[in-house]
This record gives sequence, structure tokens and C-alpha cells, in this order.
Amino acid sequence: MTGARDELRSVEAAREAILAAVPGPTSEEIVPIDRALGRVLSRPVVAAVTLPPWDNSAMDGYAVRSADVAAASEAGPVRLEVGGEVPAGGAADRSVEHGSAIRIATGAPIPEGADAVIPVEQTTPLDAAGAPGERGRDAAGPVPAAVLVHASGAAGAHIRRRGSDLSEGAEILATRSALTPAAVALAAGAGLATVHVRRQPRVAVLATGNEVRAAGEELGPAGIPDANGPGLRALVESSGATPINLGIAADDQADVVGRLRSALAQGADAIVVAGGVSVGPYDVVKLAFESIGEIGLWRVAVQPGKPFAFGMAPRPDGGTALLFGLPGNPVSSFVTFELFVRPAIRALAGRRELLRPVDRAVLLDEVRTASGRRAFLRVTADRDSDGAPVRDAQGRIQVRLSRGPAGQGSHVLSALATADALAVVPEEVELSPAGAAAALWWLDPA
Repeated sequence: MTGARDELRSVEAAREAILAAVPGPTSEEIVPIDRALGRVLSRPVVAAVTLPPWDNSAMDGYAVRSADVAAASEAGPVRLEVGGEVPAGGAADRSVEHGSAIRIATGAPIPEGADAVIPVEQTTPLDAAGAPGERGRDAAGPVPAAVLVHASGAAGAHIRRRGSDLSEGAEILATRSALTPAAVALAAGAGLATVHVRRQPRVAVLATGNEVRAAGEELGPAGIPDANGPGLRALVESSGATPINLGIAADDQADVVGRLRSALAQGADAIVVAGGVSVGPYDVVKLAFESIGEIGLWRVAVQPGKPFAFGMAPRPDGGTALLFGLPGNPVSSFVTFELFVRPAIRALAGRRELLRPVDRAVLLDEVRTASGRRAFLRVTADRDSDGAPVRDAQGRIQVRLSRGPAGQGSHVLSALATADALAVVPEEVELSPAGAAAALWWLDPA
């Protein structure tokens, strides 16, 4: 690492250095399509089949020759003999002749001779004696002897053409695409049982502090529950990585180093440690990082979250692990994770988009922030009766400070938990009056 350790770095400078140190995307693996949700493609997905594989019906109804029903109307329906049916999953075993129709289900192959489908709602079934049944009944039950068609149908009406969705051999999903539910459905529909993806990054999480207790443990006279460990592991998982739980370390360098070496032995791509990165007598994480790898201690110009450490350490398998030392206050650790760890995880996973999309907002509360540090305020958006965010005439989201019992302090988890976005106030601004503009980072919905 280069650069003065006491230098107060900008968000962009710190993030640029971190992303430059990412060793590249993780290795490739093949996974079943039904386990691929959220994964990032390492190779393009190419259709194995043509879809639809044949012309098929878009409606329940009757396959006809369009010329036979060209004059059909409500006042003058056309009578056609029904020569059979084609159910979904079945193949047509006869053709449609002049003056006839074949009952057809949605998705069934179009029989030879037919060039249109008349929806069942536009027909009346006739029995063998010519007696009409109920108009517009569903296309179920016995096949009628004949049918009255009450509307014309142009050639191609209600027919899905072969290959109208995709063609065999066509690239349908590009490398580095993230597999959404719709993308999973597309790949499966294109005949793919497996896909090539990047291995999910493995990210180890360690909480530190003599006062920190695991959830459910007796707190004693000076203990506090561990919020950082569970919270950061949840952030790791929501970022698309696999969390490794390193537990809680005491403010003891040997304890921290031992847990860090365990993470390296487990093949961690990154290690995130909460607490112990400042310069106090019990802040041992910097020394622990330096004992296993290379470290630069940065004071980043952000509020909250100025104490921050980043470095790299070699793994026994020859790989490299990224080292992140985050502040101990849970809100500060959350914000610095968003700014620096999440983009690095997404780069490891091979994603194209590393940062959250930026929206525009207007602050409805007056805010004072620290000069020289970019502030990331926990805010909630005003919403209408349908739950949609309210925008002003200039298209800006209207947001208010998310307030817990102690406001926006870096220890106030209640304000963080109710926030749905971070509003960004520039370094040079100390007072943002009500009505001031701000950039907005939406957080993951609950």
C-alpha cells in the first residue's frame, strides 16, 4: 500500500484504490439452473432450442382456415364441422380441411391447413342434431360435432409463430449478467439445465471488543450485544457473497490474528473486521492486519465512518484476501460497508454495476454535518397511499431524517433500521436547510 496513513482520503480515492486491488473475478463453476438465482454469468447463455419450437395457439378455441371465416359475423355466423381436437402437450394428427375446424388448447401445435385460431368466446358449439350449446363456454368437455363462428379471423390471428421468442444458437444472456428470476426462467425455457457462473465470493466477518457479547448471552455489568457480526454477515449475503462467521474476538492481538489466519485457511476472498481500527490502546486490528499482510490505515472523509483500514493478505492456497477494518459503531460499519466493501464484493463476483444507482432527493429537515467530510444521512422517503415514493415538481424524492431515540448518531441502530435510503451531503456543506437538494442511494428493501 502506498500513501500517507494519516491522509484524510476522499470516498472516491479510497474506493478507487480498493477496486484496483481486487485480484479479479472469482473462479468459474457450473451450477444447475434452479440454483443460479443471483449468480453472475461467466459465459454467455446460448439458447439450446427454438422457442416456441413450433407454431402454436395463443388461445383456447378452434384452428380454422381464415378464408372459411372471412365473412363470419354476429348476424351471419359461419358453420364449420369439428374434426377433432389438439390438447396442450399433444400433436395434431389430422389437418384442417375446407369447411372444418379443429378444437385447440392454448399452447398446442397448429394443425396443418389451419392459418388462424378463433377464440372459444366467439363460437357456439353444436351437437350432432345441430342444437346449439352455451355460447362462449370454455373449451372443455366432449368435442362438439360442429361450431358456429361469429367473427372473422385474419391469417395468423392468435398464432404464436415458431421462433418468435428466440432461436436455437442465439445468445440470450451476456457474460457478467446477474441471473434474476426472469433470467432464470429464460435460460430454463431455452433448454439450459446448467449455466456457467462465477463462484460466490467468500467473505469472513469478525466482530471485536471485550465488551461484545453474542446474541442471547448474559451481558453482565459492562457487556453489549453483538450487532456488527450478524448485521455485516447479512450485508455480505445481500451483496451476493457467502459469509464466514469468525465469531467475536477479544481486544487481544493474538486472538484477532488467530481468527484471521483461520479465515485465510478457509479460502476467504475478503475479511471484514468491525472495531479496533482506530488508534486507542485496545485497537489491535491494524497490528493484526500488519502481522498477516500489507495494510494502509486510512482516515476517510466520511460521516459516519472515518476510521477505516484496508489491506491484502496472502492465503495458503496462493490466493489473496482483501482486508477491511470497519469502525466499531454499527451505523458507521454499515455505511463504510456500503461505500467500500459492497463494491469490492461485486467486483469479485464479476458484476458490471458496482455502485448503487443514484437518485435525486430534497431534504425536508434541516441538517448540520461535519465540514470536510461527506455525510451519509439515514433517511426515509415520503410515500403516497399506494406506497410509492413522493416526488416534487422537479422529480426529486422527498425524504426526512430517520430518527431513533438519539437521532442520527453513529450508534443509533433504530434510525438505520427504519431508513430506506442514504442521502448524501457534500464535504463543503455544513448546514443543509429544509428544502436542500441531495443525492440519494436507495438501500435494499426489507
